[in-house]
Amino acid sequence: MSINASGWKPTSPVAGGNAAPTFTGNKALMLEEPLIFEIGSTETTGVDFAGGDVAGSRLGDLTRTAPIGLPGLSEQETVRHYTRLSRQNYAIDLGLFPLGSCTMKHNPRLNEKVARMPGFADVHPLQPVDTVQGALGVINELAVWLIKLTGMHGVAMSPKAGAHGELCGILAIKAALEKRGEGHRKVVLVPESAHGTNPATAAFAGFTVEDIPANADGRVDTAALEARLGPDVAAVMITNPNTCGLFERDLKRISDAVHAAGGYVYCDGANFNAIVGRVRPGDLGVDAMHINLHKTFSTPHGGGGPGSGPVVLSEALAPFGPLPFTARMADGHIQLIEEETAGDDHPDTFGRMVAFHGQMGMFTRALAYILSHGADGLKQVAEDAVLNANYVLRSLEDVLDAPFAGAGPCMHEAIFSDKGFAAGFSTIDAAKGLIDEGFHPMTMYFPLVVHGAMLVEPTETESRAALDQFIGALRSVAERAKAGDPSLKTAPHFAPRARLDETLAARKPILTWKPPVQQAEAAE
Repeated sequence: MSINASGWKPTSPVAGGNAAPTFTGNKALMLEEPLIFEIGSTETTGVDFAGGDVAGSRLGDLTRTAPIGLPGLSEQETVRHYTRLSRQNYAIDLGLFPLGSCTMKHNPRLNEKVARMPGFADVHPLQPVDTVQGALGVINELAVWLIKLTGMHGVAMSPKAGAHGELCGILAIKAALEKRGEGHRKVVLVPESAHGTNPATAAFAGFTVEDIPANADGRVDTAALEARLGPDVAAVMITNPNTCGLFERDLKRISDAVHAAGGYVYCDGANFNAIVGRVRPGDLGVDAMHINLHKTFSTPHGGGGPGSGPVVLSEALAPFGPLPFTARMADGHIQLIEEETAGDDHPDTFGRMVAFHGQMGMFTRALAYILSHGADGLKQVAEDAVLNANYVLRSLEDVLDAPFAGAGPCMHEAIFSDKGFAAGFSTIDAAKGLIDEGFHPMTMYFPLVVHGAMLVEPTETESRAALDQFIGALRSVAERAKAGDPSLKTAPHFAPRARLDETLAARKPILTWKPPVQQAEAAE
């Protein structure tokens, strides 16, 4: 077997695939772990003593009157249980995470070290401003960088996620329209290639959402969008680069048309990672755009938080942005502009997004990332992200259907479909096969404009060797799907659990443990 250009060599399948099952259920270091209730007994604790006189309780009326219902385990048993469960997680520190649109990339340890410095980790949001000038300086400097990188006029730092940032931008647009006496504009146009949170955010803010179709190249049908503009349209929410991994080349034309019709342009900046240092959205006529710090500036991602989604605003929308924000005074002092300090200078703000100032830990990490790269380094980040995605696209287009491969280079992610798989095989089978190969599956069935979509985003932090290993694995799985390999229909085979009924699990999740019902023995 030949070794590829990067030096990575595929290994042979694991020997002993037909071996007899083990007594424990373990497969070497792949440990079988039951539920914690199945390990311990709710009738005992980890430190029970047998017999003997028990001293009287000193809890008084605080003594428990009913069983607590928790399993009694020793400390060692408890630690082992959760450590074994943690071994079944997949993480960016274990391998390439190919989730398209999610941008799961390496979190530099330098940034983690900076975020844990006492001056940052120990601050409290209610401290007097004079005692947290360093922390406010971090927020202010990061804000300046975000404004410069996007070519915008102002920034709201407090939103705590991408969707939260979308809401911030839409509320600013709503406030601006009401200020103009055009609160009757209730329609938000959302292209099919936009992120799914875009229409949800617009609807949540009280707008009616209308779809704009994609053209054959996977980009916005500009003519259809222009034809729909009118006095009832408040804004367009457009993702650029879009979820097909393509740059919207007509965005400036779209922005000019929307502005001429009296509307605003919201750009979903989740994919800013692909253009940072190369393109300034403000130059394309964007009025508001959120930036996911985890996707572009490598702060931690996943687990439900902590997140951060600052929103940059054009000169037209900046007066309507939320409080608080930082301002550097003439004497160098950083002032936190809040309701009590805003005075009459910011009468058009729509209010607050959060109780305090945003996610300090993410601000610190993002600024450390920016300063360690510099402006030229950030430009290379975008270029490497695009290079890696195109390497994946061109390496697999001969074995996987790539619906937009003819539309030119992709940006940060490559999209494939299950077209060409054997009858009865689909994207889900390829995804389950990847689990056996040791990879988390790519994003499946999204975006909806591609049937059986498989969206892959390698990010700029993966080496060519890592990409070659993933490409080899996905190529193998795709060839099996095209050949109709029946074993692929029952994959994964090497995971702690086989293929589950995920639809049933999502619709009817079992979230609590109940003791098994004791079956009465039949009388003889």
